Amino acid sequence: MASISSLGVGSNLDLSTLLSQLQTAESQPLVALQQRQVSYTSKLSAYGTLQSSLGTLQAAAKKLSDPALFQGVKAASSATDVLTAAAGSTAAAGTYAIDVTQLAQPQSLVAAGQASTTTAIGTGTITIDFGAITGGTLDAATGTYTGAGFTPDATRTAVPITIDGSNNTLAGIRDAINAAKAGVSASIVNDGSGTPNRLVLTSSQTGETSSMRVSVAGDAALQNLLNNDPAGTQNLRQTVAGQNAKLTVNGIAVTSASNTVKEAIQGTTLTLLKTGTSSLSTQADTAAVETAINDFVKAYNSLQATASTLTAYNQDSKTGAALVGDSTLRNLQTRIRQALTTPQAGGANDMKVLSEIGVAFQKDGTMAVDSAKLKSALASNLAGVSGLFASATGSTAGYGKQLSALVDNLTSTGGALKVASDGMTASLKQLDEQYADMKTRVDAKVERYRAQFTQLDLLMSQMNSTSNYLTQQFASMQNSSK
Repeated sequence: MASISSLGVGSNLDLSTLLSQLQTAESQPLVALQQRQVSYTSKLSAYGTLQSSLGTLQAAAKKLSDPALFQGVKAASSATDVLTAAAGSTAAAGTYAIDVTQLAQPQSLVAAGQASTTTAIGTGTITIDFGAITGGTLDAATGTYTGAGFTPDATRTAVPITIDGSNNTLAGIRDAINAAKAGVSASIVNDGSGTPNRLVLTSSQTGETSSMRVSVAGDAALQNLLNNDPAGTQNLRQTVAGQNAKLTVNGIAVTSASNTVKEAIQGTTLTLLKTGTSSLSTQADTAAVETAINDFVKAYNSLQATASTLTAYNQDSKTGAALVGDSTLRNLQTRIRQALTTPQAGGANDMKVLSEIGVAFQKDGTMAVDSAKLKSALASNLAGVSGLFASATGSTAGYGKQLSALVDNLTSTGGALKVASDGMTASLKQLDEQYADMKTRVDAKVERYRAQFTQLDLLMSQMNSTSNYLTQQFASMQNSSK
């Protein structure tokens, strides 16, 4: 049987166009399914946008639900070059006069000078203890003590440092001490003399109890270089004494091994920078609370703006946004507003509604903050503002806790938004399956049309050939008879 290379050639009919039109007609249900898929996908995306806005609102609500936010205290120093301060939640409001008379510093010891940093000195074991030098007198010229004692710090364990043939030079001893991480930093200073290289040991911690006692077991040369006991033989010279910070707080003497002084004032950490005087004030950090409330209002208004966008209708194009008329969004907005307008069940003198702190709903559904009224409420009744939003563990009181719980209810398994999103996802999956099945049927039907048109083309081609043959024969017969 002859074959047709191009549909319609055999019949001289425009079968290709006809087949294309049939395919378009048969595919109309697929177009409808695609339109539904686009609509459902838009809705699912809109639900995702809505959930993101809810998450932002919930984060702002959670911040307000924490009682610690309302217990914050800030500290301010009148002389930040003398000291700075940070207040914790246990700090109490107050004003303090502080006089810093001495800063804490680490002890520093220096060894006798050596001509070279690479010449072998001796081997042995170095042990460095920490403690307090007691009694006696210090000769400032020689940097040594007379008649002093040494009380070890029992809380710190000495680390033995081995000096052998691999590190028995001045540079090697320095490196071995630093590698041991024994609470001491070692360096070499060149003083420009004939034997200029001097090993310097500095305690890593400040304070009187971080003074050093160096013991050496080994070669005499190593012992003569480093053995140093404030109560005995002293081969090292003290250039800086280990000392505590000293200050007074409202006339009360305070000492600290560190320049970071904790709890000298309840709940407050002082960082001492130099000697001098400063006035320190601690007071409730209402600014942080004010910011958190404003952020909450902004998050709520952002949710409203998102909802308006998702339900907008364009009169010119006669088209609506993804969630026009969506009951899930409408119910969600209603529940949130109800939660924020239901008074709290406080006592007779407690704050119960948002308007008492200057937060009120507007005609367009958004909220606005009266800054002056909010500042006044924070200044006069911070505890009341706290009760309006937060409560202790186990309680469900407070707008912060209640709204956070409501968002959880809406977005968790079984919640309205979660159910709507899951339903849309399931519908999209069903549409995908329907589309695939219908596409298979449409493709099969079009192929049947194609096969039928091909058979028609072949038949018409054969009939045309027979017609041409007969026409030629009749013409030949007429010519013969003439």
